[in-house]
Amino acid sequence: MTPRTPLRLVRARPEPPFTVTFDERELAVLPGQTIAAALWSAGVLSWRTTRGSGEPRGVFCGIGVCFDCLLTVNGRPNQRACLVRAEPGDVIRTQEGTGRHE
Repeated sequence: MTPRTPLRLVRARPEPPFTVTFDERELAVLPGQTIAAALWSAGVLSWRTTRGSGEPRGVFCGIGVCFDCLLTVNGRPNQRACLVRAEPGDVIRTQEGTGRHE
């Protein structure tokens, strides 16, 4: 039996994926995905460390309220991965601490 997936159930035919770079690793992303969704799809669950203890963080609330999913996108720190849509060619980096410019 063929597995039931959301794409199959709605007979969706997504556009071809494009590429972004996450910590110098190329990832395939479907058009319309947020950066958080793209990272999850690639098996990445955390992409930020906390200021004090360096604990890993990723998505917590998923709606832009908690700020746990911050990362650096195209040189801009403190971008919320759950709200920012991935764009072709984006350069995404893990954010450490406060995310100040390098």
